[in-house]
Amino acid sequence: MKKVIAFLSAICFFSWSCNNAGKDSETTTDSSNRTTIDSNNNNSMSDSNNKTTTPPIVADPATAAFLPEAADGGMAEVQQGQLAQQKGNNQAVKDFGAMMVRDHSAANDRLKALATQRNVTLPDSVSSKHKKMMETLNKKSGKEFDRFYINEMVKDHQEDVKAFEQAANKVSDLEVKAFINNTLPTLKTHLDSAKAIQKRVK
Repeated sequence: MKKVIAFLSAICFFSWSCNNAGKDSETTTDSSNRTTIDSNNNNSMSDSNNKTTTPPIVADPATAAFLPEAADGGMAEVQQGQLAQQKGNNQAVKDFGAMMVRDHSAANDRLKALATQRNVTLPDSVSSKHKKMMETLNKKSGKEFDRFYINEMVKDHQEDVKAFEQAANKVSDLEVKAFINNTLPTLKTHLDSAKAIQKRVK
């Protein structure tokens, strides 16, 4: 009887050992898989960090000429618009100045992004032509300011529309061409608004 009990005990012990060994094996495999996944994730992150930055876009000659010129005009429109908000006598002139600041500031930001992507340097300040215009505007006040400013806006936007239309036919950069075509309707709206105000402040 003692031998039978000893034999059964040995069988139970052997069965228990096998089950534990299987569980240990499963635990080890799960741990190994987790380690592999973590390792793969780390490798992916490492690969992502090691990727080189996108090289700059090479600007075609027409684009390289257009971007700085457009930026110069855009900065001037913002500065003159700010002055119109301060010194304008007619509310329509003040409102037009606010529109210039809003719309041309947005266009200027887009120009900066396009120029940065193409390693094109934009001017830090307006050209001497626009500086002289600001000096002239600063010397005027009241109705005289309104007339002079809005006449200048009509002339400027006529030139802007023409310059943008010509640039659209010259640049080969599709992204810059899209910017030009998207901006042209805004410039034409500005021109129409300036002409309407021009009739009211004569």
